[in-house]
Amino acid sequence: MEERLAEPVEAAAPPVKDGSGEGPPPGAGATGPSPDEPAIWSRNFRYYFTARSAGLLSWAMLPVAVAAGLLSGGYGLDTAGYSMAFLVAPFAGLVLFGGVLADRFTARRMMIIADLANLVAHVLLALLFLHGIDHLWQLYALLVVAGTANALFQPGASSTVPLVSRDVQGANGVLRTSEAITGLGGPALAGALVGFGSTGWVMVISAVAYGTSAICLFALRLGVVPAPPAGESLWRNLVVGWQEFRSRSWLWGVILIWMFYAVLSWGPQLSVAAGVIVPEHGASAFGLINAALGAGTVAGGLLAIRYKPQRPLAAGAVAMMAYPLYPLGIVLGWPVWLLIAAQVLVGAGIGVWGVMWATSVQTQVPGEVLNRVHAYEVAGSVGMYPIGSALAGPAVGAFGTDTVLVVGVVVSFLTATALLAARPIRTLRRVPDRA
Repeated sequence: MEERLAEPVEAAAPPVKDGSGEGPPPGAGATGPSPDEPAIWSRNFRYYFTARSAGLLSWAMLPVAVAAGLLSGGYGLDTAGYSMAFLVAPFAGLVLFGGVLADRFTARRMMIIADLANLVAHVLLALLFLHGIDHLWQLYALLVVAGTANALFQPGASSTVPLVSRDVQGANGVLRTSEAITGLGGPALAGALVGFGSTGWVMVISAVAYGTSAICLFALRLGVVPAPPAGESLWRNLVVGWQEFRSRSWLWGVILIWMFYAVLSWGPQLSVAAGVIVPEHGASAFGLINAALGAGTVAGGLLAIRYKPQRPLAAGAVAMMAYPLYPLGIVLGWPVWLLIAAQVLVGAGIGVWGVMWATSVQTQVPGEVLNRVHAYEVAGSVGMYPIGSALAGPAVGAFGTDTVLVVGVVVSFLTATALLAARPIRTLRRVPDRA
């Protein structure tokens, strides 16, 4: 199948040991995707695309199915809120260790384990919802398993892309498009099934999807990748990952800027916008506006497959200049059709930025530490979103809706400006595709 190349501690250390699931680090010269295969749609990428799309669909359905299933079953909002906490908290808390384990035991192996854990958890969730929830702790425990499994899966999801495609940016564009489509279709499908009283069948579909993902990942045939030095502890692996993250000013610079953006703009926006749009225009209009965001993200992902600037993060930062349009439109009282148009542009900007950012990380960071570095990236950026979301209500109560939205407009504009002003971020150059 594939091998794992160990980084020797001493000159006499054996250069290769058996392993599974990994390929070469970007630019390291190890065995990679065959030049005889298509730049994007190689055999390995087709398997990986299927696996990733199936997992994304399941992950998109789960929160909607659980929350709607509980509420329709007579449980209160507090129970639904606790359920989301038990799902998200393990992911946020354990994703760093997921990166360490992926580097030590190969990302492919950890992703297959995560898929199998999710498969079992969703089968049990299906039984729980089909036969009735006798004890809430059973639901919470299964959601903890699902959140933990996704923490094990996520680091390898990024580092696998350079191993299955020669055109890393094009592959990221395809995956970003799939993510946007599943993000739109998953909640809609889950909501429809729950409406027919079939929450358990949502879990059955998710279990099948995770099983499909595991089979596709098992079918991958990859090359070799450097491994951490033999005998290093988990703690040492974690420290090395932090050192690698900290040594790249463009990397930690983006995450530092993104942390402020997540707390002050991105995090509060959804709930604050809902508080304005739903009473004034209705829930259907709010749904259409958010669907427009997904459509724009699809457009941005498709654009990024072909658009390959020499300075990707600078180009992505320019695309993020569209983000303030939506909260500004809410403050100015734009009609629904104009808010929809704004969200299409916002989604396109987010799609372009996401592809440029993911490609930069995957091609600039050595393969032997990529999983750990990606884990720090996820923990630093996504981890701040719940804080911003939780502060939205108190902030509106203290300062008013318009003030919170205006702060979001200013912060999102300053975010894009700061990304362009920071020289290491602005000048980072694109790594050419492998021939």
